[in-house]
Amino acid sequence: MQTKRNIYLKTIPPEEAVALAKAHLDRDALLGTEHVPTHEAAGRVTAEPVYARYSSPTFHAAAMDGVAVSAESTFAAREDAPVSLPRGEGFVFVNTGNPLPEGKNAVVMIENVVQQDANTVLIDAPAFPWQHVRRIGEDIVATELLIPQNRELTPSDIGALLSAGIYDLKVRETVKTIFLPTGDEVLNFLDRPEPRAGQVIESNSQVFRAYARSWGMDAAWSAPVPDDEDALRNAVLDGLKSGCHMVVVGAGSSAGSKDYSRRVFESIGTVLVHGISVMPGKPSLLAVTDERSGYPGRLLVGAPGYPVSAIVCHEKILAPVVHWLMGKSAPERHEANIVLARKTPSRPGMREALRLAAGRIGENIVGAPLARGAGMITTMTRAQAVTYIPEDAEGVEQGETVKAELLVHKSDLDRVLVHVGSHDNTLDLLANELMGLSDSLRLVSSHAGSMGGLTALKAGSALFAGAHLFDPETGDFNFPFIERYLKDIPVTVVNLAIRHQGLIVPKGNPLSIRGVDDLTRDDVVFINRQRGAGTRILLDHHLKKAGISPRDVTGYENEEFTHMAVAVNVLTGAASCGLGIYAAAKALGLDFVPLAHERYDLIIPEAYVDDPRIRTLIEIIKRPAVQAKIKAQGGYETDMTGRIMQPGMGLGQD
Repeated sequence: MQTKRNIYLKTIPPEEAVALAKAHLDRDALLGTEHVPTHEAAGRVTAEPVYARYSSPTFHAAAMDGVAVSAESTFAAREDAPVSLPRGEGFVFVNTGNPLPEGKNAVVMIENVVQQDANTVLIDAPAFPWQHVRRIGEDIVATELLIPQNRELTPSDIGALLSAGIYDLKVRETVKTIFLPTGDEVLNFLDRPEPRAGQVIESNSQVFRAYARSWGMDAAWSAPVPDDEDALRNAVLDGLKSGCHMVVVGAGSSAGSKDYSRRVFESIGTVLVHGISVMPGKPSLLAVTDERSGYPGRLLVGAPGYPVSAIVCHEKILAPVVHWLMGKSAPERHEANIVLARKTPSRPGMREALRLAAGRIGENIVGAPLARGAGMITTMTRAQAVTYIPEDAEGVEQGETVKAELLVHKSDLDRVLVHVGSHDNTLDLLANELMGLSDSLRLVSSHAGSMGGLTALKAGSALFAGAHLFDPETGDFNFPFIERYLKDIPVTVVNLAIRHQGLIVPKGNPLSIRGVDDLTRDDVVFINRQRGAGTRILLDHHLKKAGISPRDVTGYENEEFTHMAVAVNVLTGAASCGLGIYAAAKALGLDFVPLAHERYDLIIPEAYVDDPRIRTLIEIIKRPAVQAKIKAQGGYETDMTGRIMQPGMGLGQD
């Protein structure tokens, strides 16, 4: 019998989902109060007004190093007729913070005092009453309101509270939660597993826990719960029984036959939201428990299983709800206007999150769109910003300016090198070298292929582009294409390396693939690179040379965007072979059938050649130690690395 599938409720904007949760939660009933030591209360929220117990300072205190005097005794002082004061009755030496001696009401700075002898000083300017004196209660007066209720305490507040004699105080209870990962295919990371086909290492619980800790929550997690409705219900009830104000179930909130979260939530509460109109993040689920749970009025959350979807759920729904529960202001990111480096389509009717590799180029901040898959967690580690394509738009155009949330400090964008173009493993090596500098730089790449890189340079959307475009007519690399597509943009071309391209095949080459002629065999499935990639142009050249039509190559239409992605397809058996660089085959322990050598260059608009980031990049490339690391990857020659290229140089061979 087929298991019943869920049907999404009407998807709603995340702001509506947050409002619904707030409307159905009684935060005063849900969260109690507790007393905590003041010195451990930073980040907590006061549950009642706090009144000062003592004044600060508790005595009249010297605010400067100098002499304490009676101001009235100095009124006659003039520069040409200083007043002479005897030690003791006339003055007392004091340091900053000392109590003001009895009978004294002013301090003269030591710099303005002339010591006539050990017991006499001369004052040449009159002092006024309470000059350079911190008076009793100047900062805090006993019994006055120091901190109001519902105030999130800052580090400065802790200092004020202790100064006023407040050694403990009543605060709102911390939100306690547990994250329950689910799925038969999910492996507990604590076991340090080696996943097999169909298995994944559980990580969403730790992403949530990191968010929760930054929000000031008390967050726990469990081992993965199997795909069983009763087991999940028992785990949720156990979480409620342990005192959790909120239980988050990871995965199981979508519409699959084994997604049990909604049914479990409906059995012990009321489902408020099932589906938000944001991609990724759509399967988010919210419910509130009722009497059937034994713990009514608590929040149940179904977070999507795909990591980027889960992060959207955490940031756009949980963050504002949790901060409201605790009486805190929800975190807000700085925003910036960013010019898009590439056209990006979108599906109308859904708000879509678009991660951007962003940096400053000239007067603008430019962002190159990263992959948008809900499972692409690395787009979060590589992004500097995120923008949201509105529900009523069909996408955004290249060169369009969008408002984006910054994921880094704005000043960090001045230390980013934006690369758009062909993928190469050496770019990762350079990124690591740049981050190792004392004043680190961040290299971010959008893998758009060699032609995509030239297009980005033409649009002013990249500091530099990597390309390895071979022109069969001239036997040269890159320059014929630069002449055709960047005619009006002066550029400097710097060689990164000579690469070995060939067919990546499984270890042992079980199908005995020897060259492009074998790509037409019935038992061979090819994996291709995307249109505009230099590797694809190279393949098409060799197919044409061999008289082979792309239609005769099974898998020609299947595309990947990097050499490593091609290699992974071969490693997992999704393809019999693919064209790529030797370094990618070596990295995954695969075999390699050489096909051609090619020149991979960095194309830099002359307007940016003197940019300190570009100068540093070129300096790094020229270092012998870095060139040795490039060669050690396998399949690279560095005889021309760091040299400025000219038309007709080809591979630099006679």
